[in-house]
Amino acid sequence: MKRMLSLALTAALSLSLLSGCGQVAARYEELTADAVYAVNHDGPPELAQAVDQAAASLGLDLVRAVRAEGEPSPLLSPLSILLALSMAANGAEGDTLAQMEAVLSGGSGLDVLNAVCQELTRTYEELGGSTECSVANSLWVDPEGQIREDFIGRCAGIFDAQVFSAQLSAPGIVPALNGWVSDHTNKMIPRIVDQPFDESTAALLVNALYLKNTWSVEFDPLDTAERTFTHAGGETEEMDFLRHFDRSFPYLETEDSVGALLPYDDGRLAFLALMPAEVGADFGAWLDALTGEELSRLVRSAGEGEDTLFLRLTLPKFEAEWHGELQDILSALGLDLAFDGDRADFSRMGEYPGGYSLGQVIHAARIEVNERGTEAAAATVVAASDAAAPMEEPEGIELDFDRPFLYGIVDLENGVPLFLGTFE
Repeated sequence: MKRMLSLALTAALSLSLLSGCGQVAARYEELTADAVYAVNHDGPPELAQAVDQAAASLGLDLVRAVRAEGEPSPLLSPLSILLALSMAANGAEGDTLAQMEAVLSGGSGLDVLNAVCQELTRTYEELGGSTECSVANSLWVDPEGQIREDFIGRCAGIFDAQVFSAQLSAPGIVPALNGWVSDHTNKMIPRIVDQPFDESTAALLVNALYLKNTWSVEFDPLDTAERTFTHAGGETEEMDFLRHFDRSFPYLETEDSVGALLPYDDGRLAFLALMPAEVGADFGAWLDALTGEELSRLVRSAGEGEDTLFLRLTLPKFEAEWHGELQDILSALGLDLAFDGDRADFSRMGEYPGGYSLGQVIHAARIEVNERGTEAAAATVVAASDAAAPMEEPEGIELDFDRPFLYGIVDLENGVPLFLGTFE
């Protein structure tokens, strides 16, 4: 029987740190994106861009899949999920590794994936303006999990993961893990698990992400007014809308889509709002046709272009959250070997004779959108067990997000979505 791995996108709490990890981790501290690019490829931008687009594709695929299961307005953090799964990929080998590289790196390979994860973490934690960003990783090892020291070293050295020893099937893991998540998400996600993990669980790979941003141009609270929102099913609801008048922002337009990017004062991130160009269009069909490559390219190109004057822009003032498990969805999206107890190959992770496979992937995300900006948090837990370019921009746009739309927090330079969800 294989030992199970749980990927938990959460936060971390001080339990007993494993000794001896610092020396192993030091071997990986010099792994930077520039160094990996120089050694492995003549055209580094293409490799990095493949990872960026893979993150956007993964985010869209997950949003669509969760929505297809009956969740009308899912919210996820593609970045949090990418970081937790990338840690797990460092223990994979053979076809299992090949699948994870294809889904997570767009075929660029594990070294480039690791380097991009390092680069993104460093970049987001050093953002300017009034942005507050915290990216925390941790590895929780069961004493009987037989996890290898070099795998622990890669998690600690590449992902700056805190390493803890804990009895993962004991009741104490619940308050410990929940406390870690709460601490590292500024209490936005106070709970990620309700019960201990299965006795076969060998390790937890955990990421927690917290982000608080201020608009570069704040909404005037006096302009906030009640308007009608038309839901996907045709029902209408009165709700508060944030409003801008005569303001300039990047405008998004393709043959099928219209939207806007509302930059934050850090100069790097922005809030994305995108919807079908045609009023009354089938939102689900439009979302299914949107690709990660198109979304990433649209964000990057708009961020580099001229701003457009919005005569009026309205956006609901809202809060959203989601909490659930993603293992079945991720398996269907191309990571089936990792979750297969008979075929998974995580031989670089530990010494358990029966091997390891991924078990649960628990994810939670929350966002608040108001006049000042946004505040968002996400947590992911992975458990391991044995066993199109924009068209010409017209002037004087009026854009009302009073019908279903896709939203997120995105990176203007590379198109990576840190958060992604639908408001329906």
